[in-house]
Amino acid sequence: MRIGIIGAGQLGQMLGHAAHKLGHKCFFLDPSLSPPAATVGPVVQAPFDDRVALTVLADKCDVLTFEFENVPVNALADIADLVPIYPPLEALRHAQDRLAEKKLFASLNIPIPVYRRIDSPADLEAAAESIGLPLVVKTRRMGYDGKGQFVLQDAARIDDAWNELGASALIAEQWVAFACEVSAIGVRNVSGDIASYCLTQNEHSGGILRASRAPFDEAELTEQAERHMRKLLEHLDYVGVLALELFVSDGMLLANEFAPRVHNSGHWTIEGAVTSQFTNHLLAITNEHPGPTGNLGHAGMVNLIGQIPDTARTLSHGYLHDYGKTPRPGRKLGHITVVADSNAARDALIRDIADSLTKSTNP
Repeated sequence: MRIGIIGAGQLGQMLGHAAHKLGHKCFFLDPSLSPPAATVGPVVQAPFDDRVALTVLADKCDVLTFEFENVPVNALADIADLVPIYPPLEALRHAQDRLAEKKLFASLNIPIPVYRRIDSPADLEAAAESIGLPLVVKTRRMGYDGKGQFVLQDAARIDDAWNELGASALIAEQWVAFACEVSAIGVRNVSGDIASYCLTQNEHSGGILRASRAPFDEAELTEQAERHMRKLLEHLDYVGVLALELFVSDGMLLANEFAPRVHNSGHWTIEGAVTSQFTNHLLAITNEHPGPTGNLGHAGMVNLIGQIPDTARTLSHGYLHDYGKTPRPGRKLGHITVVADSNAARDALIRDIADSLTKSTNP
């Protein structure tokens, strides 16, 4: 089939590699001059809301998908009568607005931290009084990798939080003293068949994912995650891969946010699962049955942020994925995955990789 992908970053690139193995051809739309996915398929260079370019892409393809959640919904709605678009636009709308996302979780009885809608500094003051400090204040739209957030610890900084976040529509969330962060990754095809991967434990620094480990072996939490995932997939009539990010707190899961796409925390599935998240996303949107999601071992992933040191290319273990992007502070340039026979062996490999990268960047 001919698959159109909105966005040609590293996720598009990895979708393109998986598509080639399945015998599909990919076309991309992206305004960048030399995006990573240009190595795996033709790229229509145009803004994401360019109606002419989107129509051209739709005419070339049998189905459209997207690799990030800030695609203009209205622009895609304009071409929805030309070609099937998955995941559904309703899921995209919810993921683009943190308030709508919280309301969706609440309507499905998926536990979440206490939150308040914030439209003014007075709203933020009221939230601080009713919920208590600290609060995590977030923009309702466009935040990612820790951007668009302010941790409010002192009521005297309410105006600072409001102004720093653009004096626009916000939400304020209860600070959660979580044990760890995990993500659940599920997939559903057009016919409604669902498959789930094991829970993945994630480590963040500066709002950016640094490392992931799978499986996260907690049977009760895994059951909770699968229930939450099924509710989301079925309610949204979802098609494709969905990632649900969660806090582990007091023996239960609290939903943080969801991503209607393949996800950084699922990169370990390329080498560490029977079927990668990228292959399963493509199988879902072409209405093939999801492939097996079992683990091939104890897997882990280390993100390469800002630069790829020479030591990353000479490691005696692990699989390096270089996205071909220009180095820049805070930018995800690649990742390394490992697969081992035990959690302890996997964690030792991750520590060894992290130490090698640190020594290389701090001689």
